[in-house]
Amino acid sequence: MAPVTMLEGIRQAIFEEMDRDPAVVALGEDIGVYGGAFKVTEGLLAKFGPERVIDAPIAETAIVGAACGMSYLGLRPVVEMQFIDFIACCFNQVTNFVAKSHYRWGAPVPMVLRGPSGGGVHGGPFHSANPEMYFVHTPGLKVVYPSTAHDAKGLLKSAIRDNNPVLFFEHKFLYRRIKEELPQGEFTEPLGKAAVRREGRHLTIISYAAMMYRALEAAGELAKEGIEAEVIDLRTLLPLDRETIINSVKKTNKLLIVHEDTRTGGIAGEIAALVCEGAFEDLDGPIARVTALDTPTPYSPPLEEYFLPNASKIVAAARELARY
Repeated sequence: MAPVTMLEGIRQAIFEEMDRDPAVVALGEDIGVYGGAFKVTEGLLAKFGPERVIDAPIAETAIVGAACGMSYLGLRPVVEMQFIDFIACCFNQVTNFVAKSHYRWGAPVPMVLRGPSGGGVHGGPFHSANPEMYFVHTPGLKVVYPSTAHDAKGLLKSAIRDNNPVLFFEHKFLYRRIKEELPQGEFTEPLGKAAVRREGRHLTIISYAAMMYRALEAAGELAKEGIEAEVIDLRTLLPLDRETIINSVKKTNKLLIVHEDTRTGGIAGEIAALVCEGAFEDLDGPIARVTALDTPTPYSPPLEEYFLPNASKIVAAARELARY
């Protein structure tokens, strides 16, 4: 089969799940006639009609509230945020209603809230967010952030079928930049399971989304110096795959965590605590991290490049850790 983009993998997942289950509906801003801000939902309206593909007003709180109500009535809504930054507008709906509903009165909320996230495209402070940790901190949610076309499709299909609400982050830098062949026929990927992208023995590098590729690039450079790094792609941030993380650290004895999210309160801190609790005696050096700076994402391309992690920053941190 011809390689497909990550964007196309996401589109295939939505089409296939709407074909498979008439309870699956899509709603969001400009997802119907226009086909979505990034054209992820292009063609959905023509195939499934306006009762199942709903163009919503620019009112994120109303969109998520409506989707929550739909889920109570047996539907499985797939909500698109035009940019994930504006999930902040419906923070109350997500954290106080969607996340707590099953716990509060036994009502499952089988809905997916998906949208383009991340920087590297010079979108500035209002179109480059990585707000995943606001929701990783919220019990009742699942948070997914894939890095490949295969995982985007397989994980989204699993998310749509899950009876819990799932936040599905799609890094816009990867939408059309990565391609791969997808298996023919039906497949899914399990939520809550990380992937080992490269085997290694000298240190572990943990990352996700676009930074996974920077980590792999750095690992290739480190290998030229005789430093073999194991690269783990988290794929799901909530729940974390604790077993894969701990097992890797016990093998390599050193840990470097890389993420595009800002430094303070990022998932690196949670993983560091997890490793200190579960593999402290296996560590042969301090846990290190390479992250974005604690500022809003700059518009200026040179400033954004300075703001974001890159392979050279990861290589420098890994060298220092390997020498420890």
